[in-house]
Amino acid sequence: MLTATGLQKSFGARQVLRGVDLTVKDGEVVLLQGENGAGKSTLLHILATLERADGGKAEVDAFPLSDGVEVRSRIGFTGHRPGFYRELSGRENLELWAQLHQLPEHETNIEAILARVGLKSFSNDRTGIYSRGMLQRLALARTALHRPTTLLLDEPFAALDGDGRELLCTLIAEWRADNRAVLVVAHGSGLTADRTLVLADGVLA
Repeated sequence: MLTATGLQKSFGARQVLRGVDLTVKDGEVVLLQGENGAGKSTLLHILATLERADGGKAEVDAFPLSDGVEVRSRIGFTGHRPGFYRELSGRENLELWAQLHQLPEHETNIEAILARVGLKSFSNDRTGIYSRGMLQRLALARTALHRPTTLLLDEPFAALDGDGRELLCTLIAEWRADNRAVLVVAHGSGLTADRTLVLADGVLA
């Protein structure tokens, strides 16, 4: 389960988060919405341990975000920028990710997940020649590869075609059925969520 209490974040004189309280339970999909610049990505970056909050606290499975490797092994994050090594193939990028997480028997898992996101026939191609939609599919594969308990998805439908969007909705439903906590930032996605929260004026409604 993901919990956050009183999260605050400022950039210079601009206070983006003013005390965010949030809970996403296991087996729950929560949709996060808000105007551009409301701080949705900032909130996800903090929860993914990519940025530090100025105040407040958050935990994943009762581990505080400061627990480093322990908490990161429980988090899967998809952001705006896929961030793959362009000279490596799709499979090689996932193999590197698996090594970083010290996953056993990762090659079998990689083959299965590449097939699941529709990239099996492109797995040996350099990611430098992947389309934006293919990179997004690979990002989803990387997000789920280490079987995190909590998934944070920042505009994951971006660049996906109709089939890709349908695939993502199916994946989210599968993660929910697998009792994982899923927090999604998305607009007009058609995603069915258990709850919808709106970030405005630095707090959640």
